[in-house]
Amino acid sequence: MTYQQLKAEEEKYVMNTYGRFPIALDHGKGATVWDVEGKRYIDLASGIGVNCMGYDNEILIDAITAQAHKLMHVSNLFTTEPMVWAAKKLVEKTHLKGKVFFANSGAEANEGAIKLARKYSFDRYGEGRYKIVTLVNSFHGRTVTTLKATGQDRFHNYFFPFTEGFDYADANDFDSVRLKADETTCAIMMELIQGEGGVLPLDPAFVKQVEAYCRERDILLIIDEVQTGVGRTGSLFCFQQYGIRPDVVTIAKGLGGGVPVGAVLAAENCCKVLTPGTHATTFGGTPLVCAAVNAVLDTVADGEFLAKVREKGAYLKNGIESLGKESIHGVRGMGLMLGIIVDEGKHTGFANKLIEKGVLAITAGRNAVRLLPPLTISKEEMDEALTIMKEVF
Repeated sequence: MTYQQLKAEEEKYVMNTYGRFPIALDHGKGATVWDVEGKRYIDLASGIGVNCMGYDNEILIDAITAQAHKLMHVSNLFTTEPMVWAAKKLVEKTHLKGKVFFANSGAEANEGAIKLARKYSFDRYGEGRYKIVTLVNSFHGRTVTTLKATGQDRFHNYFFPFTEGFDYADANDFDSVRLKADETTCAIMMELIQGEGGVLPLDPAFVKQVEAYCRERDILLIIDEVQTGVGRTGSLFCFQQYGIRPDVVTIAKGLGGGVPVGAVLAAENCCKVLTPGTHATTFGGTPLVCAAVNAVLDTVADGEFLAKVREKGAYLKNGIESLGKESIHGVRGMGLMLGIIVDEGKHTGFANKLIEKGVLAITAGRNAVRLLPPLTISKEEMDEALTIMKEVF
């Protein structure tokens, strides 16, 4: 079908909850995709950081295919090998000595972390210690609870009443954190790079202060690595570059390489909080998904692979910084999570122009063109994208 034919059918049958770009994608290879009419694009968005191993990746496809021939799904009332190995890899490669709960998305992972933090505090201190402090400009999901956890007013509409028990501190302002994190607080939740908020890395000294404050008061430190995790910033998890030890890490997006999955990784001190009957999910940790997770971790967690991600990130960042000095006001981020800073309000126009010319990019915050390419992107694909960027910027 042509794009117009497919779009007409979509408008009949699909809820209009997205402002979609005017293309319909059909297939891909590496970091390159083609639409239904044969136009070619370099993908610097990768499904908002999901397709970390690119398209038509044989390692991932072989793992999924082999598992599909064995078991695709069983109830979590039974144990399966892929789930156990995936959890083991996450625990061992992060050195948190904890345990994992598998969910289906980043929002679900954050919901699980919120429940864990409140039960941890209830078990130790009883009622009254329930508040979770997040940061202004944060984003933690679109469920009723994770919308409330999100520190952006523009998301706080229509769906009242929200789940209560959240407050927001200013990023990189430790005094603000101390003011908000009172005696009713059980956890502080942060993204180390605020992705949806504009690709805004937190100051390492601030993060260290928050970690120390949490330790002093037995407040759980939850690090939301939904977007920054699984090699995106050049280490398996971004917290490893900040030199901190979280109590809880939430994971999704790239973890399944394109298969829907989320996870809550709890460290040794709180990994036994959630007990039978206190949390569950039908599809979390299913064998098919965990086969994909194992393939991703076996690839992405390799030291040489991560070194290449850092090299590619530096190459792409340097290339962008050499373009359009009048249009580009800097590049923020780490590894292959980058934000091109432009005049406020012009980011959507630039993203549209890039797509029109053959580069898929998305936006973040008020002034960032956000880049989250597959971690497997080649130098040739980056060079082609930079050539188009030069024309656009």
